[in-house]
Amino acid sequence: MTRLATRFDTLREQGRTALIPYITAGDPAPDATVGFMHALVEAGADAIEVGVPFSDPMADGPVIQGACERALAAGTSLSRVLDMVAEFRERDAQTPIVLMGYLNPIDRLGLDTFSERAAAVGVDGVLIVDMTAEEAPEVAPTLQGAGLDAVCLIAPTTGDARIERICANAGGFIYYVSFKGVTGSSSLDVSSLAEKIERIRAKSALPVAVGFGVSTPDNAADVSRVADAVVVGSALVRQIAEHGTDRSATEAALRDTLSVMRRAIDEQDNSTGEARRA
Repeated sequence: MTRLATRFDTLREQGRTALIPYITAGDPAPDATVGFMHALVEAGADAIEVGVPFSDPMADGPVIQGACERALAAGTSLSRVLDMVAEFRERDAQTPIVLMGYLNPIDRLGLDTFSERAAAVGVDGVLIVDMTAEEAPEVAPTLQGAGLDAVCLIAPTTGDARIERICANAGGFIYYVSFKGVTGSSSLDVSSLAEKIERIRAKSALPVAVGFGVSTPDNAADVSRVADAVVVGSALVRQIAEHGTDRSATEAALRDTLSVMRRAIDEQDNSTGEARRA
């Protein structure tokens, strides 16, 4: 059983919703990322999405685009991101790590080489933003053969037939994009999530994570009512940008931001659990 499956099974038994923070690797410098990752675990992260910086991040808003630009300017490459995961694993062998990025850097390294190296350093899942349902059968088996979960995206506009096609190649969890737009937008409509998530669950037994619009503790708590996991990205990346090279202050800000969301989710989970028991 993979680390992702184990973590989600444990949370399900506890009646808790997973909290998955995202940060861009190498922002503001490659040697800062591992410390940020440990700070997020200390604040209550159940898994971490580590963004692989790319020059044309089409799904990301200005906050994460800026993070990618800073990371690339600092010399961050896919190989260096894998080194960061290896360093993180020296202290943490349990927290699942998902790399989130685009096909181009993987193609340049080579899919087989990437898959072998990623598995060897302790990556658990890979989310390739621009991998289409048509390309997935050519990519996902190589990832899965190395023991990596192929995490897939589903959008609000995705129809039932395509949901089924996407889920056929998915692993770890399904990442549901909560609205039509890029990361960091503020148009999250929690009331519209439940129906779409149920349509996904009808096609797959994998946990469903929701992201792309969670920026406040209230957002996180609301999403936790209907999803198996809450993904928080831009709110954290913004903290990194604001604190610049002051790593101690950045780590403290990341812990503070995420821990408040963790408490809000836990309170919602407890409330929901009590309502079910009543």
